[in-house]
Amino acid sequence: EEESFGKTIDAGLALLDEYIANTKGTVFSGDDAFKLNDTFGFPLDLTKDVLEEKGMTVDEDRFNELLANQKATARAARKDAGADAWKGESVKIKAEKTEFVGYTDFECKAEILALINSDGEQVEMLGTGEKGSVILDKTPFYATSGGQVADTGVIKLDGAEFIVEDTAKNADGVYIHSGVVASGVLSPGNKVTAEIDKNRRLAIMRNHTAAHLLQAALRETLGTHVEQAGQLVNENEVRFDFTHFNAMTDEEIATVENRVNEFILSAQKVEMMEMPIEEAKKMGAMMLFGEKYGDVVRVVKAGDFSTEFCGGTHVSNSGQLGLFKIVSEASVASGVRRITALTGTNVIAYLNKQENTVKAVASALKTSENDVTCRVEALLGESKEKDKEIQNLNAELTKLKSADMFSKPLDIDGLEVYTAKLDGASPDALRTMGDDIKAKSDNAVAVIAGVNSDKASIVAVCGKNAIAKGVKAGDLVRQVAALAGGGGGGRPDSAMAGAKDLSKLDGALSAVEEIVKSLIK
Repeated sequence: EEESFGKTIDAGLALLDEYIANTKGTVFSGDDAFKLNDTFGFPLDLTKDVLEEKGMTVDEDRFNELLANQKATARAARKDAGADAWKGESVKIKAEKTEFVGYTDFECKAEILALINSDGEQVEMLGTGEKGSVILDKTPFYATSGGQVADTGVIKLDGAEFIVEDTAKNADGVYIHSGVVASGVLSPGNKVTAEIDKNRRLAIMRNHTAAHLLQAALRETLGTHVEQAGQLVNENEVRFDFTHFNAMTDEEIATVENRVNEFILSAQKVEMMEMPIEEAKKMGAMMLFGEKYGDVVRVVKAGDFSTEFCGGTHVSNSGQLGLFKIVSEASVASGVRRITALTGTNVIAYLNKQENTVKAVASALKTSENDVTCRVEALLGESKEKDKEIQNLNAELTKLKSADMFSKPLDIDGLEVYTAKLDGASPDALRTMGDDIKAKSDNAVAVIAGVNSDKASIVAVCGKNAIAKGVKAGDLVRQVAALAGGGGGGRPDSAMAGAKDLSKLDGALSAVEEIVKSLIK
């Protein structure tokens, strides 16, 4: 438990750092804090401690709102027992183990053995509009397992239809088809046709086989330390988590993607076999670490490329995947990476979307699609030239402001003390201004504040004679900034600080005279 908690903390800290990097301002999202707590088990108190060190707070009102919603949902789930009740074994279903025929059949004839209503009670009838669960003697519906989502579809007979929205399996091997009665009445003993959404299942099968090929390609490219750390396979994508301590390079991602596509285009046979576990081990079938297996196991063998223990559904030939495309690779925890990839028609949809984006960009740039890159590079070059021009104009403007604002210094014990506040002056412009003043006289002492939006930067400079008298820029700017709720420091001749409370900035600049006097030895 201690090691598990340590891993949770490591994973949470990594994700928290990513969320903080994407946070604008000093208030951390309550949604992100809740996700860290609810999904990854990262305590709110620890999130607050980390944020406090960075001068940030968390939106606790939003966090508590989401927490309250979660509790309400949990209470509702306990009432809506259709699928949840049997998961918690609070409903004992009087039915034999379901015969699963979904490896080979997308539909089958079956008999209703039992019905469960939305209150978790086993009933003798479900009518139009009622939610509940149907228990059959045999089914083609795959139940959520091993990272593969459940099948959806319909259970129908003359005059009645039940829409299956989810499928699960309990510890006794009974399949529970949850959903709603679209029309008619269902009763135990009814002879029905159970039919899954074929196109959705085919997409899921493509993605599940792709997960096996992806793992083989990763181990071949990155090394045999790569092991599956989790996966989600649905009709839209394959999301595969694996052990690896570095971000993959673009070259590695391309190598893995190309290797999988090579196997797909070779159109090799994908076999699914049941055999004694010892025989499967001799074949070199990969096992999931920590997973428990029975004496007889199911093995999925894709040519000589991949052999794995797996109870999911798969294509029969690699060519049925069509294409394989990796769309993202990222970190999900310390030492765990995640690849999201697409197959089949989802790849075509993705490529079409990318093509439309390029067309839109080309249209906005008034160029052809083939020339988009060249046009963007040209615009970036033009932008840099304009930035340089603006920088030069700002420098000239700064000099003009300097000549006007710093023509009459305050004399303090032979030192020439200047103060000023400029709107819109950047930190670089302030430094240039300060260096110009310092270069004119060894007796110069200057404190210049630049205000940009809701932030202010303060630069202080001191000439050689001023430093000799004990007036150092670092000490000076630190004391001035403190009066405006900020801080900073630097070298004796030049230093910079920030001011948080702009309402106190004028007062801080007015105090420069007294601060200089206090620093003179």
